[in-house]
Amino acid sequence: MINLILTLMINTLLATIIVLIAFWLPQLYLYLEKSSPYECGFDPLGSARLPFSMKFFLIAITFLLFDLEIALLLPLPWATQLTSLNSTLTLAFCLILLLTIGLAYEWTQKGLEWTE
Repeated sequence: MINLILTLMINTLLATIIVLIAFWLPQLYLYLEKSSPYECGFDPLGSARLPFSMKFFLIAITFLLFDLEIALLLPLPWATQLTSLNSTLTLAFCLILLLTIGLAYEWTQKGLEWTE
């Protein structure tokens, strides 16, 4: 019981010290750029509606698609212990085939080309 109370007290003390340092430290080096609403260097008085290329979105969606593929195929090495190994491998092969066809379609439609 004493160890639990001591651990809670030490954790509370360390968390309080870290929070106080986090509030105190940024106020030491305050300068004009840091105190402005935008630290990124853009003019805060200009238009926020700048034209944005759709290629960024297409590349991001393609990345998410293939990242999801990796997440779905990650458990395959452990699937060898299942009783229905053939059906698991068939489904994995169908997933890879579907994504490969999608990649080939996007490639032929010039969806992966950065310049127009």
